[in-house]
Amino acid sequence: VQLQASGGGLVQAGGSLTLSCAASGRFVSVNRMGWYRQYPMKERELVATMTTDGSTNYADSVKGRFIISRDNAQNMVYLQMNSLKSEDTAVYHCNAQIVRFRGRTDTYDYWGQGTLVTVSS
Repeated sequence: VQLQASGGGLVQAGGSLTLSCAASGRFVSVNRMGWYRQYPMKERELVATMTTDGSTNYADSVKGRFIISRDNAQNMVYLQMNSLKSEDTAVYHCNAQIVRFRGRTDTYDYWGQGTLVTVSS
């Protein structure tokens, strides 16, 4: 199972950027998908998650600015980031909780390789 993230880059403050992440490989289903970010020398922190039924959870710092969405048929998750601020500069990681084996309900946590978002002020 692999998660491939893309879409990071350099953007000016106030601008927008959209991240994408695709899950591929052999598995039964993908449960919760989401995005986390990591600042240098800091722990990874939640940005936004979304379940298969569409329930979302956002960090307070991004509410009203970021929108998470997913395509369940394609096993993809997106993060639309608007009104970007310099403090949004970080490495963004996608995450997926995946059911690997048919007949089982336990999930495995997978992470993408990280994509750097840099917001210039």
